[in-house]
Parts: sequence; C-alpha cells; structure tokens
Amino acid sequence: RDAAYFQTQLLIVQKEEEWIELQAEEFDFMAATGDLNEIEEVNANCILMANLQQASTSGTQHNKAPIYDTDGSAE
Repeated sequence: RDAAYFQTQLLIVQKEEEWIELQAEEFDFMAATGDLNEIEEVNANCILMANLQQASTSGTQHNKAPIYDTDGSAE
C-alpha cells in the first residue's frame, strides 16, 4: 500500500470523526432547546398563576382576600 492510500484512509477517518462530533453537538443543541421550551412553559404558567391571583384579589373587596367559587356557579 502506498502513501496516497493511507492518506485517503486517514481523511476518511477524520471526516467520520467530524461527523460524530457534529452529531453530538446537534444532540446537545436539541437537548438544550428542549430544556428551554420547558423553562418557557414553566414561566408562562407562573405568569398565568400570578395574573389569576391578582385578578381574584382585585375588584370591590376591601380586605384583598381571595375570591372562591363556593357554590360552584362558575362551572
């Protein structure tokens, strides 16, 4: 086998290693994106809960106690 053959084989192996590294980076990116989506969902839920709490304590009440639907009329 000559030097050109080994050079070609070396280039093939290097390209395969680069491909494996690229796939690992893509996997890390996808995992980070999934984490970001989960964080955004939690943040949205917290904002919604805060808005609901604020709405339930505002209005004509003077003591700012939460308003509960005790008779089930809101269903």
